[in-house]
Amino acid sequence: MKALIIINDAPYGIEKAYNALRLAMALQKEQPDIELRVFLMADAVACALPNQNTPQGYYNIERMLKSVINKGGQVKACGTCSEARGIKGLALIEGAEISTMAQLTQWVLDSDKVVAF
Repeated sequence: MKALIIINDAPYGIEKAYNALRLAMALQKEQPDIELRVFLMADAVACALPNQNTPQGYYNIERMLKSVINKGGQVKACGTCSEARGIKGLALIEGAEISTMAQLTQWVLDSDKVVAF
């Protein structure tokens, strides 16, 4: 099975990215052979920045994304969204990369399940 999770909100201050990545990790645990893809859009592109200093009382999105990647998940960040936020030239966590709307379109068309947060 191929699953795509699209995340739109910032990594901290709201729990959408956290809940999306909780789902991603649960899918990988329950279905180890799943082809899992995560696409970061809008403020969610900041989820892929390395060396996050987690605010007091919050989960660590960087660690969660790394867990997804280490279990074979693919993580891509919208290039247009990254450019608009001034992070397109910055390094991302290992395994994450800048991508395009064309790539997202292909993933949507190729996925058995698509969930957006």
